Amino acid sequence: MKRREFARIAGLTALGLPLAARTAPRVRETRRPNLLFIMADDHASQAIGCYGSRVNRTPHIDRIAREGARFDRCYCTNGICAPSRAVILTGKHSHLNGVRDNAAVFDGGQPTFPKLIKAAGYETALLGKWHLKSDPTGFDHWAVLPDQGEYYNPDLVEDGVRRRRAGYVTDLLTDMAVDFLGSRGPGAPPFLLMLHHKAPHRNWQPAERHLGLYDDADFPEPPTLRDGYATRSRAAVEQEMTIRDHMTLDSDLKLGPPPGRLDEGQRAAWERAYGPKREAFRKAGLEGDDLLRWKYRRYLQDYLGCVAAVDEGVGRVLDALDATGLAEDTLVLYTSDQGFFLGEHGWFDKRFMYEEALRMPFVARFPGRIAPGTVNGDIVSNLDFAPTFLDVAGLGKPAEMQGRSFRPLLLGRRVAGWPESFYYHYHEFPAVHMAKRHYGVRTKRHKLIHFYHDIDAWELYDLERDPLELRNVHGDPAYAAVRRELESELERLRAFYRDREPAGTK
Repeated sequence: MKRREFARIAGLTALGLPLAARTAPRVRETRRPNLLFIMADDHASQAIGCYGSRVNRTPHIDRIAREGARFDRCYCTNGICAPSRAVILTGKHSHLNGVRDNAAVFDGGQPTFPKLIKAAGYETALLGKWHLKSDPTGFDHWAVLPDQGEYYNPDLVEDGVRRRRAGYVTDLLTDMAVDFLGSRGPGAPPFLLMLHHKAPHRNWQPAERHLGLYDDADFPEPPTLRDGYATRSRAAVEQEMTIRDHMTLDSDLKLGPPPGRLDEGQRAAWERAYGPKREAFRKAGLEGDDLLRWKYRRYLQDYLGCVAAVDEGVGRVLDALDATGLAEDTLVLYTSDQGFFLGEHGWFDKRFMYEEALRMPFVARFPGRIAPGTVNGDIVSNLDFAPTFLDVAGLGKPAEMQGRSFRPLLLGRRVAGWPESFYYHYHEFPAVHMAKRHYGVRTKRHKLIHFYHDIDAWELYDLERDPLELRNVHGDPAYAAVRRELESELERLRAFYRDREPAGTK
C-alpha cells in the first residue's frame, strides 16, 4: 500500500467510520478532518440556550448542539484561566504541566497537541486569548492578546509583533477566523484553528450594538443568590467574590468613567448607554437587598451582552464553513475554560468545585459522523481534550498525557470501563477572590471536597437530593459509607494522577 493511501485510510479509521465510508469515492472523505476549536472565557453553561438558560438565547452555539452533540458532564480540573488552558494543551494535570495558578509561566517545550498535529502535516493557527506568559509554540500562525487583553481596540501580538487593532475584540477575532477559513484553497493541508475569545471575562464590556440589549430584561434570580452558607465550611464564608460585597461599582458595574481604550465614537455610544443609568443609580440611593438586586441585574446585562457577540461570532464562523465548502470536513467544538457563577451562592467568578464553576459547556458538530441531537452524560474533562484532538487527527497520544480520548463518545458509542469519577485540584491561594485551596472527587451522584492550607475542612454533597449544594452531609451518619467510599476513591485518583502536593494544613 502506498504511503498516501495508508495515511488516508488511517485518518478515516481514526474517526470510527465504517469500512464502506472509508473507501467511498467522495472527495470530502479523502482528507483528514479539519479541527475548529472555539473557546470562550468564563462562559457559564447556564448562559447557553441548549443547556437550559433562563436568562438569554444563544442560537448559534445551540446550532452546534442541535446538529451534533452536547456533553452534560464536562468538567474542569483546575477552575481558573491559565491552568485550564495548560491542561487543555498538554493533557496533564496542573501539578505536572507546571501551571498551578495564573502567575505561572507555561513551559512551551513540553509536548502539546498543537505541536503533534502540526508535525503530522496540519496547518495550525491560534487566535485570541493565550494567557500563559510565554509565546505560543506549535502554531504556524498566532495572534494573541497580551495578558487578559482589552475589549475595545485591543493590542494583538501577531507572530511576535505587537500591533493595535481598531474595533471590538470578539468581532476582530471572528474576522480573522473567517479570513483564515476563506484562505483555504484547493490542495491546502488540513487545519487546526483555535479561536479563543476573551469574552465574557470580567469586567464585561459589551460591543456598541449590545450596550442596551438587556435593558428591559427581567432576569430570574438564582434561588441561592442570598445563600448564608449554613452547613458549609469557612471556605464558603471567607471568599471574596460576592456580588453584594466584592463587585466594584466603578469598573464592574460601570458607574465610573468609560474605559480608556475607547475612541470618540465608542465613547459617545458608551455615554449614551451608561450615562443615564449612572444618574438614575445616584438618585435612587439603593441599600440592602434593593442594592443587591440592582447589582445582580447590571452584572447579567453586561455579561450577557458580551456573550451575545460571542454567539454571533460562532454563527459567522459556521456560515463561513458552509460558504467555503469546509463544513463536512470540519469537527467544530465549542467550550469555555471553566464554568462561572452568575449569582449562584451570591457569587461571580469561578475557582470553587461547586457545579456552576466546575462544569464546562461542551458541544461538538461533525456532519455525517456525529449524529444530530446527541446528548452524552459520561464524565469527561479538559484533561481529555488533547488526547481527543490527537485521536480525531489519527494520532496517538504521548505516554505522559493523563487524559483519554472521548472520540468514541462523540460518535455515540458506549465505552466499557469509562471512568465514573473525576479529580479536581485548585491551587491558587492566597490570591484574588481568596478561594481556599482544595481538591476533590465527583461521581455522577456525589461530590467530596477537601479544603486545605490554612484550613482543614471537608464537604460532601448528594447531588441527586441536593443539586444546589446547600447541605454538607460530611458529618451525617447516614452518609458514613458513602464518605468512606469517596475518600478511598479520592486517594486512588491522587495516586493515579501522581498528585503528591501537601494537602494538610499550613
